[in-house]
Amino acid sequence: MKDTLFEVITNKKIAKNTYECTLRGDISDITAPGQFVNIKLDGFYLRRPISVCDAADDMLTIIYKVVGEGTEAMANFVGGERLLTLTGLGNGYDLSPSGDRPLLVGGGAGVPPMYMLCKRLVALGKRPTVILGFGSADEVFYEREFAALGARVIVTTVDGSVGVRGFVTDALGGLDYTYFYTCGPEPMLKALYNATVTEGQFSFEERMGCGFGACMGCSCKTKYGNKRICRDGPVLTKEEIIW
Repeated sequence: MKDTLFEVITNKKIAKNTYECTLRGDISDITAPGQFVNIKLDGFYLRRPISVCDAADDMLTIIYKVVGEGTEAMANFVGGERLLTLTGLGNGYDLSPSGDRPLLVGGGAGVPPMYMLCKRLVALGKRPTVILGFGSADEVFYEREFAALGARVIVTTVDGSVGVRGFVTDALGGLDYTYFYTCGPEPMLKALYNATVTEGQFSFEERMGCGFGACMGCSCKTKYGNKRICRDGPVLTKEEIIW
């Protein structure tokens, strides 16, 4: 974990209230898909934790949804702006139990970390299926990017405006998978916990104070004792979760 200055290269809207930002800087501490960064914003006391979408060479890609004053300020980032950013946060996903046909499920703001994960799994010769869950067609993003990696992609929308009508669990029927990975809102994670037929890993979205385990503000109970989502997570295994 270290604090690094990143330069904003691009910051563009890619779907409803959703932005993709590319940054240039030292990404050496980002070692696993599912990790996150913590960005310092002028005028805000707490930093904003954002999942890593991709990290390659000296380029970092993040995708965020505007939901409050902090992310609204981020939507105004311009090229050349410099951001003080903590990197290497969180444990990330463990790829070793994936098997040959892993299933990746991302819901809304939980989609971005699935991209780097998919990229790494494909590089290992795996054949992933990716389910991307959104509310409506105008919220959909990265469908083509996942397909370009070689993954099978299934999009679900609650209103049925594109893809499978309903929730991500409505797309599980008939899928043959060896293991699963997921990130998204807690109701989605709980539904997947009950609907999936293999072991898997869950990345939890949680409000954080410090982002590196000092404040204990994101502590949760597991079958193996209390864990801090920011430091011991955000990824937990299916077998240790207590709802």
